[in-house]
Amino acid sequence: MILTVTPNPSLDRTYEIPGLDRGEVVRAAGERMDPGGKGVNVSRAVAAAGAPTLAVLPLGGAPGALVAELLDAQGIAVAPVPVAGLTRSNIALAEPDGTLTKINAPGPELGPEEAESLLAAVAERSAGADWIACCGSLPRGLAPDWYADLVARAHGAGARIALDTSGPALLAALKERPDVVKPNAEELAGAVGRPLTTIGDAVEAAEELRAAGAAAVLASLGADGQLLVEASGTWFASAPAAVVRSTVGAGDSSLAGFLIAGGRGPEALASAVAHGAAAVQLPGSAMPTPADLVPDAVTLTTEIPFERPLREPAR
Repeated sequence: MILTVTPNPSLDRTYEIPGLDRGEVVRAAGERMDPGGKGVNVSRAVAAAGAPTLAVLPLGGAPGALVAELLDAQGIAVAPVPVAGLTRSNIALAEPDGTLTKINAPGPELGPEEAESLLAAVAERSAGADWIACCGSLPRGLAPDWYADLVARAHGAGARIALDTSGPALLAALKERPDVVKPNAEELAGAVGRPLTTIGDAVEAAEELRAAGAAAVLASLGADGQLLVEASGTWFASAPAAVVRSTVGAGDSSLAGFLIAGGRGPEALASAVAHGAAAVQLPGSAMPTPADLVPDAVTLTTEIPFERPLREPAR
């Protein structure tokens, strides 16, 4: 069972539009509404793969109730932590060429009691979890070391932790030695404080995160593929995407694929890449099912192309 923690969940509305013209009326060709937040997306991807999951998240007001309702409709168990503020609503505008414009609301501010209630809910529900995936930005009111506290408590209870966050929250949590961290290229560059222009740069940055405390680093490099750097070796994998419809939730789907496959080694990396490649070809933040995956399309190697430039350099 994979338990997910999403401190700042959302109600996500995605509109497929022919183009974005500022100041003009834009008519959407399609729309969808999904429960959102990185941990929520991981739970959705795990459930779509047919594996058990539980989503722990703070929910407030009518948007929060709708998030819980949408998750329940997808067969996902929810452990809600009531909060006074309203759960945020986000908007994504998806264009035919794959361009995605996102408007993310800040979300509610959590008080000290609500922050502690969220930690307590994770502790109460973590028995029997194979992994605890802690994902996303921290809402207002939670200190940067909140994730570090969660990782320390979870490790004390014998759980394995996957962490997908960035900035001060990521750096603070490294000292508690999460089992795997999953930055994208931009987050990886931010963590080491310098630009990344080649795949070799990304490998070096991942090694620095391991030296700082992460047991393993699963780094998403966008269209270039993904890296896995751990004690037993370094692997690079990629897979083609025939059509990119939306990148919303693709990284979360990758993390789900990684954890479903055991969270370690090249087979888990191949599963991560297959899930991510399938996700970008689906609308909105739809999560792939096993029927959407094309495992044979994944190229996996230990021969890292260190000098290959990143198509989207990270700064």
